[in-house]
Amino acid sequence: MESGVDQVGAARARFFLQCFFTVAVALFGLASITVQAREMQDRQEARSIVVSELPQEGRETLKLIRQGGPFPYARDGVVFRNYENRLPVRRREYYREFTVKTPGMHNRGARRIVCGDITECYYTADHYQSFRLIIE
Repeated sequence: MESGVDQVGAARARFFLQCFFTVAVALFGLASITVQAREMQDRQEARSIVVSELPQEGRETLKLIRQGGPFPYARDGVVFRNYENRLPVRRREYYREFTVKTPGMHNRGARRIVCGDITECYYTADHYQSFRLIIE
């Protein structure tokens, strides 16, 4: 039969182990969240493009958007519905699309800039398959 001192020591050891385990789990969770946040930031950076990296035609289109036009294509400024949810989900008529001219093409081509607020614009070179956030 254990003495009272042994029982207290065993209880303290169990308490210590429980505390240690709780802290370890919390730290592991925090580390995991930190890693996930960094991965998300890396993905966002990978999915962004600086204005100076846009093709010249893209920079021209962005300038027209900021000026409010005039736009060279009748469909410029129409609502972009974001059906595939490749852009952040917003209210129904939040996004508008604008054509980025493609040299050598006689139609609108595949390149677009899609904007919500004037500060939230995205570039796509592959007709909405992928988007890159335009960063000043």
